[in-house]
Amino acid sequence: MSDVGSRRARGGLGRGLNALLGDVAQDERDTGEQGSARGAVRMIPVSAIAPHPDQPRRHFDEAALDELAASIAQRGVIQPIIVRPHGQDFQIVAGERRWRAAQRARLHEVPVVVRDYSDSETLQIALLENIQRQDLNAIEEARAYQRLLDEFGHTQEELARAVHKSRSHVANLLRLLDLPEEVQAQVVDGKLAMGHARALVGAADPVALADQVLSQGLSVRQTEKLASQDKHGPGGVRAPAPRPAGVTAQGHAGSADIAALENQLADLLGLHVHITFSDDGRGSITLDYSSLEQLDMVCQRLSGERI
Repeated sequence: MSDVGSRRARGGLGRGLNALLGDVAQDERDTGEQGSARGAVRMIPVSAIAPHPDQPRRHFDEAALDELAASIAQRGVIQPIIVRPHGQDFQIVAGERRWRAAQRARLHEVPVVVRDYSDSETLQIALLENIQRQDLNAIEEARAYQRLLDEFGHTQEELARAVHKSRSHVANLLRLLDLPEEVQAQVVDGKLAMGHARALVGAADPVALADQVLSQGLSVRQTEKLASQDKHGPGGVRAPAPRPAGVTAQGHAGSADIAALENQLADLLGLHVHITFSDDGRGSITLDYSSLEQLDMVCQRLSGERI
């Protein structure tokens, strides 16, 4: 892209990741016709809109699209799609899933907000909007992080702040890209969870182990044991279960099962998780957050609200 180099030369941030996402969030709130000029909503034909070719999300759940289409057919598109001018028509910046569902609902027009984003801003928003909304599987999310690192010069700390997750979560996801393509494809297809995939990183033969995990229906903890044996051999010393950097197992004397549970919860929330327990079965779960945005994200996920 023409302005990628100049943005990287300025330190990579350009206008700032949070500023870009803040623009989208504000536009989606300005749904009234009397909204500000920059955020005013207008109706345009579905046929005049095209998806972004570098959209990071490649897998769309068909059943979920059908559910959204049914809701749109009944209530319409409540949240406008963010687009930019593209030739004589428009290109999606954020909201491709709503656009696809609107087509299934046989809508002729959809509400949009038109913004003049550059190529690099459009790509960054497409990546970050999907990450924040949890619209990507683990591999798609990892690839999105990698693109933001490689093409725009962002650091892992900047990405973590922008998507309200821990830096260790970002780092752990990036490690999944070290897996063979066959294993990555199994994560994309939903056959392997992130916890399974992370356990296979660094194994001598992750493809064979992944097949064994699938054929035997192994849990994440069982996968970690299997991968450890593969790394160290039948007589080797088993390494401790992999866990996000900085996450400690408190109050359970290194229990591998509790540590594995901490890892799974950390994968789900993208935050550090600490579990303590006592002999009578009682205990506590502690989530470490570093900003009010992260706290708000956790509250939304626990309450079932869509981010």
